[in-house]
Parts: sequence; structure tokens; C-alpha cells
Amino acid sequence: MTRWYENIVLDEVFDLGQHTFGQNEIIRFAQAYDPQYFHLDPSLATHSHFGGIVASGWHTAAVGHGKMVDALEAEEAKLRAQGEEPGVSGPSPGGSKIEFPAPVRPGDTIRYALTVYDKRLSNSLPGWGLLFNRITAWNQHGKPVYLSEFVGFSKLRDYRPTLGTRVLLALIKLPLIGGWLKRRA
Repeated sequence: MTRWYENIVLDEVFDLGQHTFGQNEIIRFAQAYDPQYFHLDPSLATHSHFGGIVASGWHTAAVGHGKMVDALEAEEAKLRAQGEEPGVSGPSPGGSKIEFPAPVRPGDTIRYALTVYDKRLSNSLPGWGLLFNRITAWNQHGKPVYLSEFVGFSKLRDYRPTLGTRVLLALIKLPLIGGWLKRRA
């Protein structure tokens, strides 16, 4: 997220835009990453329970997460243009849910959205918070096709470490003490 932890508003929906999946694109992705017949061969896929070729769920997810990165970079640029300093985001320690409730077919236009549905301060990284995110996606008929929930780190703008934390961080940097602490961890 390109906002500081303190500025994250829960349940605010960020429109990430849309993408129309073409048959050739679906096949190219499947050839590279998910080579199952119902993603690759329209003649064989017709006999599958999908009734034709469908996009890999990973393809649907990859497009959505790419759109999220693009939207966050655009928001960062917008904030900088307004003279504001954007927040600092960190890595994701993982996710808890991923669903593909309906197939994505050639010609489907999928709209993606990001929502931060919860947040809390990190127990292990001083100065950071955790954002609990959800990406949802629907086809042109309003039918859900993708949902994922994952966690990401977000830096606190106004964090000032306590004296005890500053001393501990300084001690960890000393070769003798830092090495001893790492061996004990």
C-alpha cells in the first residue's frame, strides 16, 4: 500500500481496473505455467466439464496482482505530484485464502478491486503494521471469478523506537553480542 499505516482506511475499495482475456493469451500463459488441456486445446476442452477453454486460475490471479502493483505505483506518483510523501510497503508474509468460484473464458472482461479489511501493529517488526488485504474479481456479468486474502507490511509514519529498542538494535550490530544473540535465537 502506498499510504502510511496510520492513513489506511478499512474497507475502502480501490478499483484496480479491468482486463479482457483473449484465447491466445490464455493459451500462451498455460503453455508457460499451467499446461493442462482445458487451458491449451479448444477441441479437447469442449469435452471437459468447463465446456470449452478456460483461463488458468493462476493467470486470473497474476493479472489481478499485476493490476494491484500498477494501481499502487499510480497512487504513489499521484501523491508525489501533490507534494506528499507516499507510505512504504513491505513484503507479504503470506496469504490465507484463494478461490476461483467461476471460470474465466476467452472474451471475458474481469474487473478487479482491492480492499484492506483489517490491520494491526506487527508483533515482530517495530515500526511496521500488518494490512489484511482482499482482491476480488468479477466478470462482465457480475459473477465472482477470483478472491484472495493476503497480508502485507506497511510502515508507520510516526514510529519512534523506545530507548530499549534502540539499545537492543545497537547491541545486535556489535559482532560479539549480535553473533551470540543469533546463535540463541
